[in-house]
Amino acid sequence: MPTQISLHFVSKSHADRPLLDRVSLAVRPGERLGIVGENGAGKSTLLRLIAGLEPPDEGRVLLTADGGTGYLGQTPDLPPDRTVQDAIDAALAELRDIERRLRSLEAILGDAAPAQLDAYGDLLTRFELRGGYEADARVDRALHGLGLDGLGRGRLLGSLSGGEQARLGLACLISAAPEVMLLDEPTNHLDATALDWLEEALLAHRGTVLAVSHDRLFLQRIATAVVEVDADRRALVRYGEGYGTFLAAKAAARRRWEQEHAQWCEEVARLTAHAAGAARGVAQDRGMKDNNKMAYDRDRGRVQASVSSRVRNAQERLRRLRAEPVPRPPEPLRFRAAPDSGDTAGTLVRLDDVRVGDRLAVDALTVRAGERILVHGANGAGKTTLLRVMAGATAPDRGTVVRRGRIGFLAQEIPVSRPAEPLLAAFGRGLALAGDPDELAALLLSFGLFRERDLHVPVGSLSAGQRRRLALARLLARPADLLLLDEPTNHLALALVEELEEALAAWPGALVVVSHDRLLRRRFAGRPYELRDGRPALVAC
Repeated sequence: MPTQISLHFVSKSHADRPLLDRVSLAVRPGERLGIVGENGAGKSTLLRLIAGLEPPDEGRVLLTADGGTGYLGQTPDLPPDRTVQDAIDAALAELRDIERRLRSLEAILGDAAPAQLDAYGDLLTRFELRGGYEADARVDRALHGLGLDGLGRGRLLGSLSGGEQARLGLACLISAAPEVMLLDEPTNHLDATALDWLEEALLAHRGTVLAVSHDRLFLQRIATAVVEVDADRRALVRYGEGYGTFLAAKAAARRRWEQEHAQWCEEVARLTAHAAGAARGVAQDRGMKDNNKMAYDRDRGRVQASVSSRVRNAQERLRRLRAEPVPRPPEPLRFRAAPDSGDTAGTLVRLDDVRVGDRLAVDALTVRAGERILVHGANGAGKTTLLRVMAGATAPDRGTVVRRGRIGFLAQEIPVSRPAEPLLAAFGRGLALAGDPDELAALLLSFGLFRERDLHVPVGSLSAGQRRRLALARLLARPADLLLLDEPTNHLALALVEELEEALAAWPGALVVVSHDRLLRRRFAGRPYELRDGRPALVAC
């Protein structure tokens, strides 16, 4: 099958920070690729390179799509002084132009030359393949499916919220039905109903789709292959057969790492023992024969030379092994229960008649030891405010909050109060072993969230994903009775999200989670609550 999109030895840097280093990629017509990777790895840059919106520093990017290419960034570029109808018309402009040219040729078909007939046939094929006759109906379906059917066509784009603009941009692109769709985080700002509609629309699309996404369920449903942007190697790694193959490959790589580390340890131990014992194990205490001292000394010299050579060989191999060690794989993530957690029974947090402005109204809520609660609701419903009140980060305007035991809190937004502080120092702040840098570094590196070269990077230079991992590392290092997690999967690489989910499943303490992650919510074993109705009240669902 021919290649529709290809990258040949492409390199790209932003602000002197290399993102891609001589990468190559081939995409066949009709594929649906999920593009994944850590926050800041270069996923959006890759999509913009393919769309032709940015040139590569080196290499070539080729895209062939007679049926058009549509690109949707995370923030749609919609002129604020134009209307919703203007945005729709702009998205359908190419189809409208083809339709006008068809009507023009139809008027002269009776007297058309062969070349004009051929042109008409080509245009008609393109128009039909892109569903040109259904374009207006497709607009209505897209607006309805994405929750925008009440949006007035004459409304100015500048009056729309960020979420409404993102959904309108997505509706316009899908209505235009270009042969190649390039989507950057298309699931942002969508509720469950809109997500289902989007997935069905992309599955029905007859062209090619490349989508950057952190939504695991979305990737499971639509991706025929996954491409990971590897931030460490500045490379692209392709996994065939979709998201399940990606996870299986990650698990297999982990097993290979464990085996290679075990083999390295065994070889180091074997060579160390061999080098230490070689001289003692060869020709030891052999007596002199026939009082022939000359022959004895000669033979002993040969033995010593042989032993010395073998010892030197073993030591040289040891030196090479130790110069390129295979590090120990990090242990699976595990949250630490407080040492006296058995004594912290009963109620850990209780809210009575709590009010925070018009954002939160909770008459009564209790979290008991070992209890698991999932909080969900629309954006702005008060979920983050609820967790901040539980954690003591926000004081209520009214009501009482009682807390017992140790509380670990992962906020949705990670502020940087000391941008010049090195990562290791920020991690150790408040830890008992902060005075021992070696022990502190060993603890941080054991989580597998950072590498040794990261330890002295200023916190202000960290990406959103790295700041998220730092906050997670601080949480892992501190024993707790109750974990309060606000969107814990945000900005994390998908393999780490899977590992985090396993750690939460094994956590024996109390847990309150706010999350839009559909897969996490589907797998969550605990009590679900929903915040809703404008002035929020906590309602069991």
